Amino acid sequence: MNPNTTDTALSTQTSGEGLDTSGQKATEAIYDKAREEWNPSRVDLFRKYGLEIVLGPRHGYEFEDLASGRTIINMHINGGVFNLGHCNPEVRQALVEGSERYDAGNHYFPSQVKMDFVDALLKVSPDYMRYVNVNTGGGESIDSAIKFARHATGRRRVITVHGCFHGATGFAMQAGPQDQAAFFNSTPNPDEFSQVDYDDLDQLEGVLRQNDTACVLLESLPATAGFPIPHEGYFKAVTELAHRYGALYVADEVQTGLMRSGTMWCSVGYGAEPDMIVTGKGLSGGYYPVSAVIMNDRAGQWLKDDGFAQTTSFSTSELGCYVGTKVLDITSRESTRRNVSRLSELFSNRLAEIQSRHRFLAGVRQRGVIMGLVTAHPEGSTALMAALYRNGVWAMRANFDQRVLQFKAGLLMNDDMANTVLDALDVSLGQAAAMLGVED
Repeated sequence: MNPNTTDTALSTQTSGEGLDTSGQKATEAIYDKAREEWNPSRVDLFRKYGLEIVLGPRHGYEFEDLASGRTIINMHINGGVFNLGHCNPEVRQALVEGSERYDAGNHYFPSQVKMDFVDALLKVSPDYMRYVNVNTGGGESIDSAIKFARHATGRRRVITVHGCFHGATGFAMQAGPQDQAAFFNSTPNPDEFSQVDYDDLDQLEGVLRQNDTACVLLESLPATAGFPIPHEGYFKAVTELAHRYGALYVADEVQTGLMRSGTMWCSVGYGAEPDMIVTGKGLSGGYYPVSAVIMNDRAGQWLKDDGFAQTTSFSTSELGCYVGTKVLDITSRESTRRNVSRLSELFSNRLAEIQSRHRFLAGVRQRGVIMGLVTAHPEGSTALMAALYRNGVWAMRANFDQRVLQFKAGLLMNDDMANTVLDALDVSLGQAAAMLGVED
């Protein structure tokens, strides 16, 4: 959130009309406590913009706003955590059943439930993938993938792209926004981390020519940059360049994977052959944190050299594996694939029609149910975010390109809800433009 954004754009978001007093008081109490003990600056910013949101009851792709009692459609879905919706009944049942039979287990030993999960991940991945390393969060798995690439190649350099975000942990943070790393006094060594422009193969090859790169790490469609869409041959060329210069290619599919692009893995759908695929977020089903690194034989070399080199207490948690296996079952169903295909077409057609009537909607970036709405104002996504919330839809701006609103539908969303979202967008575009004093 940018504290310099005009207050007008957001102050009109909630007027106080129709608020449930008890819910409003409960929300204020929660935010007071949160300011004292949780995150003072974040609370201050949310309050500044009238975004004191506390999720009440939730199901599917909707949640109740505790303060107002309004039902809100979630087009943020926590970056894909709620791919299958809030409180998905099948996932919830798996969590309940699993908790009766399993706990975290022992991280040293294999088990049937672990092998079921690993097999399920390999089944939905390219045939050449051989191993799976299971962790808890996406950042942890990105850290792991960097270590695995360094071991496999004997090199240290990691190449990423400007506008990427790979997580808030150690190597993942250093591979991402440099101002974030600097904030924590962790600016990376320029001999070990390099960044190039997205969709620029010449810049990429220029760094690879130094012949010291362990891996090229790409967030397939950089979310915080607003989901820019590369040219069709980009990912395939990245694979070829990385391998030509002895490096591994790591596809960060934490946000874009698990069918969100219309294929199980976005990069693979573009023709890439990554050495590692990192997945997370939606793999949890919104219930049990789990992430994974899917590896080919070269990337998994460390497992043959010393399988005890990386061990964590909750790696391959048996309960997490049980839940994750159900998530993969739902995600890989033909009915899910068909639903994503139908939704993608619905959004594409209606967004084109809406754009034709709104100058404020300057562009649409889409791959499957991954969408970025480009506005005609440098901070237009903030106003559009506010207007949509007034009209019953929650979406989140792209912080590295605040012209763009991240617009993320769930895999199982039905057509009626999708049309409700698009109707709200149609109304909100004009309201957002008016907030900023620009033409629509």
